[in-house]
Amino acid sequence: MAQRTKSAFGRRRVIAYHGRCFDGALSAALVEALLDAVEGPAAATRYRPLAHQQGRGYDARLLAGDCNAVVDFKYSTSHRLHWWFDHHKSGFRSPRQRAHFEARRSPQMFFAPEYPSCSMLIHDVARDRFGVDLGRFGETLRWADLIDSARFSSAQQAVELTEPALQLMTYIEASSDAEVNALIPRFGRESLAAIVAGEPVHGTFERLFAEHWRNVDRVRAAARLTGQVLLTDLTATPLDGINKFIGFYLFPDAVYSVAVIAGPRRAKVAVGTNPWRAGSRRHDIAALCEPYGGGGHAAVGAVTLPAGQTAEALRVAREIAQQLARSTP
Repeated sequence: MAQRTKSAFGRRRVIAYHGRCFDGALSAALVEALLDAVEGPAAATRYRPLAHQQGRGYDARLLAGDCNAVVDFKYSTSHRLHWWFDHHKSGFRSPRQRAHFEARRSPQMFFAPEYPSCSMLIHDVARDRFGVDLGRFGETLRWADLIDSARFSSAQQAVELTEPALQLMTYIEASSDAEVNALIPRFGRESLAAIVAGEPVHGTFERLFAEHWRNVDRVRAAARLTGQVLLTDLTATPLDGINKFIGFYLFPDAVYSVAVIAGPRRAKVAVGTNPWRAGSRRHDIAALCEPYGGGGHAAVGAVTLPAGQTAEALRVAREIAQQLARSTP
């Protein structure tokens, strides 16, 4: 067990996390609880959501605190990065970055792509390395593992959204950065059912749920299944997010889904494998997304572009779909 040390860190804390993501938001809450235990509470904490984008990754200047943590997102060589946890295969943008991480040998940085969720990685490191018990997050942790690994019992469970955790997932994926940031401190203090039953989540989810079923109709109209690949162009309607399992709910024979959305804040290419046909997967989705500045896992990934780059997002989607259509990588 690593020895706890109170330090000068923590006066002004920045926690950067994978934005619009259940696991990312929970990871931010978990690392904050870990840092409170190891270094003492911060005078102020600023949450900074991050997105997989084309280009050079996030600007290290956002690491502007006395203590800076990045969770559920890519590594940075910046000396301003003090804590790092990630479980994505695409955690490093280059072999040079991986070599930098290994040479750094920091006892506060952890990369474990074998973990289904970054949340569970933080929980286990907190317990095993620092002797910090984060058991109060237990219910939410279990759901983060299930959601991030897409281990739903069925497409119906993933799309019909009857469980509070899946309703909260929907809220997080569709809400503004400020709304998700406000939610993070509630993890571990309130049950999922209590968070979902209260405002602003309840009222927002009711609106989102109605829109969700309109999105089901949009996917039904726009999706094109060619062989095992489902390509869906949803750019005719401004959308910032959509349930990634709708395609498999409507087209259960699809092995892969490539969907394009475009809204006022971003354009996005979402790429996924049908969890109920996972044995048919022949491609590494993260590896397909990385050349476009995206990332993810072997079975799911995404590329995010700035708002207005709809044509580029469609080009990327078509290229990825063509690669997925090949029987071998």
